[in-house]
This record gives sequence, C-alpha cells and structure tokens, in this order.
Amino acid sequence: MNGVHDMGGMDCFGPVQPEANEPVFHAPWEGRVFAFTRAMGYTGTWVIDHSRAAHERLAPHIYLGVSYYKKWALGFQSLLLAHGLVGQDELDAGRSLRPGKALKRTLKAEIVPNTLQRGSFSREPQAPARFAVGDHVRARNWHPTGATRLPRYVRGHVGTIERIEGCHAYPDSIVAGKGDDPQWLYTLVFDGTELWGPDSDPTLKVSIDAFEPYLEPINTP
Repeated sequence: MNGVHDMGGMDCFGPVQPEANEPVFHAPWEGRVFAFTRAMGYTGTWVIDHSRAAHERLAPHIYLGVSYYKKWALGFQSLLLAHGLVGQDELDAGRSLRPGKALKRTLKAEIVPNTLQRGSFSREPQAPARFAVGDHVRARNWHPTGATRLPRYVRGHVGTIERIEGCHAYPDSIVAGKGDDPQWLYTLVFDGTELWGPDSDPTLKVSIDAFEPYLEPINTP
C-alpha cells in the first residue's frame, strides 16, 4: 500500500540522526511490547508480515508522531482486536473483562531460549525463476491497495539482477489472506542516476530485495 511508512527517497524529513549510546529499550514498557510481540508470534496467530502491515496502516499523524515501539504497541493492539482476543472496552479499562480465548500454543518461560531464532520463510518453487543474474528488469509502477514490500522510489525504474535469493513466502499474499503463494526473490541493483536523476552521485548504487511479481522484463538496460 502507499503510506507514510514508505519514506525512502522522500524530501523534507531531514537527516537520520543516530542516538549516541542508544539503549536497547528507553523504558521498561518497550521491553514488554517486544516480549508480547515475540510471544504472540510463537502462538502462530499471525506472522511478521501481519505485524508490519498493522504498523503501516497507522494514520500518518500517528505514525510520524510516536516512537518506534509505540508503533509496535498500536499495531499489536489492532491485531488483538482484529482476532477477537481483546475488546476495545478491555483496552480502555487496561485489564481483562472476560476470560481469554484459547490459542494454538503458548510460549512458556522455560522454552524461550529455544524460540529466539526466526523461522525460515524459504519455500519450494512452484515454477522456474523467470529472471537470471545480469538481467535488466523494470520495477512495476503500481500502487496496490494492500501491503507490499516494493518501495515507491524504485517503481518504474530499471535495475539489474545481482543475485537470486531463492523462493520464499510472498508477504503481499500472506497479508491478503491468500496463503504463502511462494515467489522467487531477487537482489536488484539500481544506479543512483536512474533513481535520483543526473545530479545524483554517479558512483551511488542502491540494492533492494524484490519478489518476482514486482518485476517486468525489458530488452535493454
């Protein structure tokens, strides 16, 4: 979807200013939000692509006005509501008002160390890869209403396939409720002048990972 979260290449947001000696969490509640997110991921109720989409659906004035983990918390709340795991009245009250619903599985403290590694999203190919290393391709100039991992700033521009990363679960399909729909994933490299025009640094290269449905074949670079 086109949203304020897709900020790559946009003007007027100023430079990124890393925080010196930044702590892992700025407040205890941030650590709890992180723990909640990992615990719910373990239950299998949703996956990381659903979490990302929930953050991306935040209204622009909220998305730009809150901290990183506040985005996580608000997205988390929206997923809990959407799955009927809490009610708005419970969020307003700050406590449960009804018995909780059963989940597929729950994360227990003693098994946390065995669950810290993210599962694989690799899948068996359903068809041969359409593109090869060295191919020149164009990123589709589209504006989907659902979630997508294709950045706006590359849409309509020509890049070169640098690597084939294998076949993976397709986030756009997952968020749309259509299953894994495995798709080939490529590392695609763009010249800076292709993306930013002739005034760009001529030595600049930009790489993205792009799923096959994002790409269109062309005959010339």
